This record gives sequence, structure tokens and C-alpha cells, in this order.
Amino acid sequence: RMAPEPFHRPNSSSSFFILVGVPSPGAFPAGLGILFCSGYIITLVGNGVVLLVIGLDNSLRDPIHCFLAMLAVIDVVMVTSIIPKMLSIFWLKSAEIGYVACFLQMFLVHSTTSVESGVLLAMAVDRYVAICHPLRYQAILNRQTIAQIILAIVLRALLFMVPLTGMVTSLPYCRSHVVPHSYCEHMAVVKLACADPRPSGLYSVAGSSLIVGMDMAFIAVSYGMILKTVLGKKSCWKAFSTCGCHLCVLLLYYVPGMVSIYTQHFGSGVSVHAQVLLADLYLTLPTMLNPIVYSIRTKQIRLAVLKLL
Repeated sequence: RMAPEPFHRPNSSSSFFILVGVPSPGAFPAGLGILFCSGYIITLVGNGVVLLVIGLDNSLRDPIHCFLAMLAVIDVVMVTSIIPKMLSIFWLKSAEIGYVACFLQMFLVHSTTSVESGVLLAMAVDRYVAICHPLRYQAILNRQTIAQIILAIVLRALLFMVPLTGMVTSLPYCRSHVVPHSYCEHMAVVKLACADPRPSGLYSVAGSSLIVGMDMAFIAVSYGMILKTVLGKKSCWKAFSTCGCHLCVLLLYYVPGMVSIYTQHFGSGVSVHAQVLLADLYLTLPTMLNPIVYSIRTKQIRLAVLKLL
């Protein structure tokens, strides 16, 4: 019997994976398609409007709006890497995805989540400097510093994802090619390898835990210092109101993400159907709600949108 061939030399019958979508006989694929399509349109329009008003309005050139624009770009890239394929599964029954497309999707999903976490940390630092060192705000967060922060965020994501992608693509895939997910989720794909997937799994868990844990720790320190500075002062409520949007976005990003990740790894009692829906919502819900939160709660963005309309 011939040895199974790895992914980079696939035979014609196994050069792709098959995405199940939501693996449940009771699921309503057409209804789910409408739900995710509506969310995708809201995400594109909402983030597009935010990018447009920041680009057109010269008064929105400060660091926080620069980070907000980066957040909008990441959100659009993230949902565009998964939603169109999900819709083709739900509506066109086109479940096949080529190896290269699958690994590219995996790379985009995981690198954008890492970048988004970094941007949320940068926004927390911005709020700390604005509230605790208002007179030095422009000097500390100048254009050069902002460019360096953005470069560091992107490089960190690449340094995490390039080795992981190399580990995943070097595995031989000779078992079932059916991925019980709506997109090429890392853990779901490596479980199909006929070699030991534990090294890439351990690297993924350790790397993502380190990134998210470090970011959350620094965000907590930033807000702790903000609290220490404003507590008991007359400007206390005003300071908290300027942080309100960021806190909402933090909750939208980290809470569903942590619930989804822990459910995937430790939720043996949670159905596969629920796990897949949680993973899908974790990537799509924050991207849809972020621009709405900022448009409603940020006076500058709200006035800029009204002016544009």
C-alpha cells in the first residue's frame, strides 16, 4: 500500500477540504445565510462610513481615530475572509475549499484577531495618555509613534502566524477532508492530519494566550491608572464617558472570544452545532457592532456622519 501524500502533493480527489457549515440536521441554512448576509452588509456599510468620515473630516486626524480606522479595516478584512464562503455553503451548497484558499483563510482569520487585540491595547494606551497626561498628548502620541505602534502590532501578528501556518501546511492530510466548521478554523483542520497535530495545537494555544493575556493585562493596567487619576475629581464622569466606547468594544471582542475558545477546547458537553455557531458569531458580531457603538457614543463621529449625510 502506498504511503499517503501530504497536502502539497495532493491527488486530484483530495486537493480540497469540505466545510460542513453548521453541522446539524435541524439547521436552516437559507435562514442562517440571510442572517450572516445581513450582518455582512451592516459590517461593510458601518465600517465603510466610519472610514469615509475619518478620511474626509480633517478634525478626525488624532491618534484615537487613526486606531479606529485601523479597527474598521481589520473588521472588513476579517468578515470578507469568511462570510462569502459561508454564504456559498448555505445558499449554493458549494462546500469545497482548496488547500491554498483554506490556509489563506486560516492565516487571515487568526492574524486579524491578533491585530485587533493589539489595536484595542493601543486605544487603551491612547485613553490613558489623553486623561493622565493631557498636556503631553500630542508630544507622546505623534505621527512617528503612531506609525511605530501600528508596525509593531502587524509584525507581532505575522511573527505569530507565519510559524503556525508553516506547521499546519507541512502536516500530511490523508484522513477525512471534512471540516466540521463554517470556515478553516485552525484546530478543526489540524485534527484531520494523519501526523501528530499536538505541536501546532500547543503553539497556537500558547501563542494566542500570550498575546491576549498580555494585551488584557496592559489594558487593565491602563484603566487602573486612569481610575487612580480621575477618581474623586470633578472631571471623573467626563473621563469615563470618553472611555465608554472603548470599554464596549473591549467587551464585544474579548467576552465572545473567550467563551468560544473555552467552549472549543473544554466544552465537551456543548453540541458541535452550538460550538460552530459561537465561533461564527465571535468573528462576525463584534465587526458588525463596533461601528454602531462608535457612531452612537462618539459625538465627533456622530456629527461627522450627520454632516456627510
